[in-house]
Amino acid sequence: MDIQRAETFLMDQLRTGLLPTLYYHGLHHTLDVAGAALDIAQREGITDAESLTLLKTAALYHDSGFMTTYQGHEEAGCRLALETLPDFGYSDQQIVTICDLIRATKVPQQPRTHLERILCDADLDYLGRDDFEPIAHTLYEELKTRNAVADEAAWNQMQVRFLTNHTYWTPTSIARREPGKQANLARLRALTD
Repeated sequence: MDIQRAETFLMDQLRTGLLPTLYYHGLHHTLDVAGAALDIAQREGITDAESLTLLKTAALYHDSGFMTTYQGHEEAGCRLALETLPDFGYSDQQIVTICDLIRATKVPQQPRTHLERILCDADLDYLGRDDFEPIAHTLYEELKTRNAVADEAAWNQMQVRFLTNHTYWTPTSIARREPGKQANLARLRALTD
């Protein structure tokens, strides 16, 4: 697996292929998720080089489907992985694992493996971070552009529902992010009461 070449290829694709109105699901989100995934993996004791490469590759590809579709982007990302990763030395089985990881990030998340739980937590790591509000605002702007949310009041209610139903899956994220998520949820509830 030549992850360096795969990453260079995909970064070039994302730079030119993602719409500028993907204020949340832009290249910055992909890089944030990849970094968070490797950080969580380290804290979770994942040291196997192949597992770490599969996890990072899945993190890089997890939202690549946004280049072609908004709904069902996970499957579109899997198609891109299937089409391109053999060129970088990934085996069929490794690509199946990567697609399983990508699919696990679909909301509502239902991860089955440790690596899937790590990627799911990395994808929504910001929910429990100090930069929650500015990042959430980019998602609001993205959804507003697509007429998926009416106004800030509706957005705040949507966020309350989402954070209430969201689960962190790994001991690392439960310890590091759940308290912050609960604080963010409390602030949002105060706005909607």
